[in-house]
Amino acid sequence: MKPLDRTRGVVEMAHGGGGRAMARLIESIFLTSFANPLLNQRNDQACFAVEKGRLAMTTDSYVIQPLFFPGGDIGALSVHGTVNDLAMAGAVPLHLSAGFILEEGLPLADLARLVDSMGQAARAAGVAIVTGDTKVVEKGKGDGVFITTTGIGIIPDGVAPSGERARPGDAILLSGTLGDHGVAVMSRRENLSFETAILSDCASLHGLVAAMVAVAPDLHVLRDPTRGGLAATLNEIAQQSGVGMELVETAIPVKAQVRAACELLGLDPLNVANEGKLVAIVAPKDAERVLAAMQAHPLGRDAARIGTVIEDADRFVVLKTGFGGTRMVDWLAGEQLPRIC
Repeated sequence: MKPLDRTRGVVEMAHGGGGRAMARLIESIFLTSFANPLLNQRNDQACFAVEKGRLAMTTDSYVIQPLFFPGGDIGALSVHGTVNDLAMAGAVPLHLSAGFILEEGLPLADLARLVDSMGQAARAAGVAIVTGDTKVVEKGKGDGVFITTTGIGIIPDGVAPSGERARPGDAILLSGTLGDHGVAVMSRRENLSFETAILSDCASLHGLVAAMVAVAPDLHVLRDPTRGGLAATLNEIAQQSGVGMELVETAIPVKAQVRAACELLGLDPLNVANEGKLVAIVAPKDAERVLAAMQAHPLGRDAARIGTVIEDADRFVVLKTGFGGTRMVDWLAGEQLPRIC
């Protein structure tokens, strides 16, 4: 079968029709970028053995605009986001599936670029994309490309972080600076420029989690603060665990250029999305050890202890401000930053 030219042309309805055109698209773009022994079998499913242990499974859909943004793209994001959802269970990721909804007229060069990026992200994370699906919709009925990924992983014995396990006195740790991803996406969407480039923090966090588990297997809670940012994440955990949270504003790391951009755009960094950061809630006796392990890892260099879990029947999250006052950190009301993942 003659290969498809990945640099020319656009997605056509025939590419979703199940015939020769679809076979050429899959062969020339997806199989080329995702090649691995299981996918190369070209079956409608992937069959594999897993080692004994608990399995974690997650699924997510990605609809971001623009498709390419400073520091990443929808392809890499779909891998990192799914790997991170597994990592927040303490799982070691194994395999991913990927479903694509392509809009008629999408340039094949753009599709090849994001699929290549997706394959590179998967290989860097040590996971294989082992099965998938492709559909094409008429022009005007999509938004370039939507991607849905599902992942599975193995949870090591003795590791069981969960949102209902936060306890009064626990330390709240953050792996790095807030808001990088959301501001990077917004800057490209609104054609904003800054003196210093603001890049998405898009990254797979399972290596960082492994380093944390190595020094303290009994991590109480792990969560990545994506949509809704840190504020939504901590409010979710507070509700699950029936506790309150007390944060210290001056302890929360935010890059100066991100803070300035948020002020310009009227955004609160606590509400802005992240795609390469995690929140860990750990027992007081483990806090310093876990924080040191985080700071020793490349993805945790800016990690900090940002607050404490407290008793509170109302399950409020509050912030001690740099001016000595206290304010509520509430759920985001409405849509502050649309389409960030």
